[in-house]
Amino acid sequence: MEKLRAAVVGATGVVGQQFIVALQSHPWFEIACLAASERSAGKSYGEALRDERTGAFRWFCDETPFDYVLDVPVENADKIDVGGLDVVFSAVEADVAVELEPKFAKTTPVISTASAFRYDVDVPILVPGVNSAQAEIISVQRRKRGWKGFISPIPNCTTTGMVITLKPLYDRFGIDCVVMTSMQALSGAGRSPGVVALDILDNVIPYIPKEEEKVQMETLKILGRYAGGRITPADIRLSCTCTRVNVMDGHTEAVFVNTKKGCSVEEAEEAFKSFGSDLAGLKLPSAPERMIVVNDDPFRPQPRLDRNTCDGMATTVGRIRKDAVFEKGIKYVLVSHNTKMGAAKGAVLVAEYLNKTGYI
Repeated sequence: MEKLRAAVVGATGVVGQQFIVALQSHPWFEIACLAASERSAGKSYGEALRDERTGAFRWFCDETPFDYVLDVPVENADKIDVGGLDVVFSAVEADVAVELEPKFAKTTPVISTASAFRYDVDVPILVPGVNSAQAEIISVQRRKRGWKGFISPIPNCTTTGMVITLKPLYDRFGIDCVVMTSMQALSGAGRSPGVVALDILDNVIPYIPKEEEKVQMETLKILGRYAGGRITPADIRLSCTCTRVNVMDGHTEAVFVNTKKGCSVEEAEEAFKSFGSDLAGLKLPSAPERMIVVNDDPFRPQPRLDRNTCDGMATTVGRIRKDAVFEKGIKYVLVSHNTKMGAAKGAVLVAEYLNKTGYI
């Protein structure tokens, strides 16, 4: 099979590097273009990663970049022509995405990690296996905006693990309300200012700007119903508190769910374990063997032990219990890898799904 030609825009940043790792040996996609800021343009990718002042090689992923990738020339993201490419993976910040992504989408599908277009009425926030049917709104987006391509962003990394675990409960038992507290990894803040070492050491930061609002809006949209060319948000009351903790990778979340029908611990556990068969049947290269892995050890899940389950693409759930406050409540703890399923590799999974279903 001839591989699809892909661009990574924002290639030198943390998320861009995660895209490189996810794509450099991918069986369906090949890296045909790397783009970044004007400062990096004209250099090879390896040169662009090298700090001019100190000589430090600013590569932040555990996996090593392949030699052929380091030789790829970096182009100016403001000036690239993506018309001859099959897909653009966008790893830029939201303020840059607002300007660049619509230009790319005129000719080419854009899979984005930015929040810039997540809340537009004709834009899906796809998590394959959870709200796959909402991909149909891409046709509405193309027609409405006159684009050959489209924009399809992934959710906030904190949203991802929670919606994956809520979906089987929502489908089987209905959900009245959800209360969630997150304990989010440092890598979710990237390398930008905001979490300084002396702030997080021996500490918990109880506020992440705009995070709670994003999680609440995105969850209701993802679990919403698609019909008649629009997505109707799910009728769920949702409250969350998002915190930053001294963990490198892997978001931990304590989730309390009041179901409509009521369910036992055993029924909830079975719903988690059996979820994801539709996605597995598509045989997508980045899809996990199981979307949700249940661990019955009362001291699990833990980010250090469970974030890399199914190469970071599965959500691990444990401590499933009845709740003493919610009349029909169930509560559990989850761990989801924020820089794999919650970031670039999750975006590659979306591209795989959209390719398999004919949108790319």
